[in-house]
Amino acid sequence: MDLRTGRVTMTSQNHEFQVDGESLPRDSGFVVSHRNLHDGSVEGLTHERLPVRSVQFHPEGSPGPQDTQVIFDDFFDLVVGRPAPIAHIRSRPARPNNVLVIGSGPIVIGQAAEFDYAGTQACKALREEGVRTVLVNSNPATIMTDEGVADRVYIEPLTIEAVTAIIERERPDGLLATLGGQTGLNLAVALADAGVLERCQVRVLGTPLAAIREAEDREAFKNVLLRIGEPAPESRTVNAVEAAQEFAGAIGFPLIVRPAYTLGGTGGGLAGSPLELEAVVREGLAASPIRQVLVERAVIGWKEIEYEVMRDANDTCIAVCNMENIDAMGVHTGDSIVVAPSQTLSDRQYQMLRSAALRIIRALRIEGGCNVQFALDPASDQYYVIEVNPRVSRSSALASKATGYPIARVAAKIAAGRFLHEIPNAVTGKTTAAFEPALDYCVVKIPRWPFDKFPAADRTLGTQMKSTGEVMAIERTFEAALNKALRALEQRLPDVAQLRGRPDLLHQPNDRRLMAVLQSLRDGASAGEICAATGYAPWFVDRLVYITGLEAELSKGLPDQDAVLRATRSSAVATPPLR
Repeated sequence: MDLRTGRVTMTSQNHEFQVDGESLPRDSGFVVSHRNLHDGSVEGLTHERLPVRSVQFHPEGSPGPQDTQVIFDDFFDLVVGRPAPIAHIRSRPARPNNVLVIGSGPIVIGQAAEFDYAGTQACKALREEGVRTVLVNSNPATIMTDEGVADRVYIEPLTIEAVTAIIERERPDGLLATLGGQTGLNLAVALADAGVLERCQVRVLGTPLAAIREAEDREAFKNVLLRIGEPAPESRTVNAVEAAQEFAGAIGFPLIVRPAYTLGGTGGGLAGSPLELEAVVREGLAASPIRQVLVERAVIGWKEIEYEVMRDANDTCIAVCNMENIDAMGVHTGDSIVVAPSQTLSDRQYQMLRSAALRIIRALRIEGGCNVQFALDPASDQYYVIEVNPRVSRSSALASKATGYPIARVAAKIAAGRFLHEIPNAVTGKTTAAFEPALDYCVVKIPRWPFDKFPAADRTLGTQMKSTGEVMAIERTFEAALNKALRALEQRLPDVAQLRGRPDLLHQPNDRRLMAVLQSLRDGASAGEICAATGYAPWFVDRLVYITGLEAELSKGLPDQDAVLRATRSSAVATPPLR
């Protein structure tokens, strides 16, 4: 922690010794500037009059975070005689007394039990802070509407009229809208536009309305990225089909259409021709509350990487978790198999994207949780920023369970005026919420699609989410976690006859692609052929080859002890389909 600003940063360090801060002579001019939040040891010294700085950690450390590289800028300022910026702790937001929490409404694809969990955790966290909570949700079949979760519960339609009546009756001084999914965000913006929040003197807690608008409005978000120098695919924000067609004529196909203020990719899609573009844009404009869509160049085949990040009012930022999709860009992350932490990134790539995510959350001034999605070129370090969710998202629930870091609870504490280093870590009981979780295990999430109930439905996957659930497995290795997740689906796996002779199952994203890959490997396909057909990273394909190789070894007869041990560690015996 920088004691001058109260800001916490992550850095590499090497502790062979430390300076005893109490032993510094009072008239020496040296004061402690940084301390380690874990053990309280001195991490930095500065002189009150002389151009002298010293730090115990390694801002240049590699591998390691890049958070403290600003120290080299400070050193350069000392060399050239430039006055150092005045360091100060930012003012703490006023603590609310009575908070209205907006629920997520009915269960829909992309917005279901995870937001019930988030709202429940928020109400409990605010109650711990002595804040009275008023909850409004239109869905009574939730935990958050149970007796005892909030001080006052309203089961009413999530409309401007209904919520306005609740605000006038309960007179909250704060509104928490970032835990109710897209429904909560859209309703908060609508209440502000209608003048209700200003008239009733209700302050939006956590992420400010301006940040919500900048992140959700496609044109405004693009301008934010340009301002801070973050790369984005070539794109144009349009309000009419004709403008989209004009853009397509200039840059060509394929294109991705992303509507503003929508959930789960609703109304969006991939367009490979003028006719497809017209259909997708019309659907997207109809789905967007502000009739706006972003048409951008599709980076099909690039890796999709997500970061869950947190920020408090004092500008302390951390990355809670990073996740990697097995499917390449072009498949909604809710429909992709997701692995945490990422398995195919170098430390350089990991830190590059982490730093970019922190720059974005700072530029948007988000206070609480935020999800940042990137596209990364598998052949280089080039990346694009794809999207930001300025709220607790579906991925936040996954990241919370994968890491043990209670994102919704911490976001509510930040909304109540707490700084990250002031929030105790409920898991360790010793550290604080300003620490980044370290995973020495692998987490795999597999979506659960309802195609067993709707066999005639289109099983092709794209940018609109189709899964209605997901399973998560934790194990020591990727292959063990993958097989455990497959068992947890509790669905009948496709048999061999449904997989053989179907190259489309490899080339086109669908719910059976993973099983088709495994069957192709069993039938003799090479790893290179699988990578070319699916866009899977070579590392993932190599692990799938390992699984099918173990299966073949075990099927030959009585295996030796080494083979049994390796199979147990990878749980490979659970993979073969029904025959």
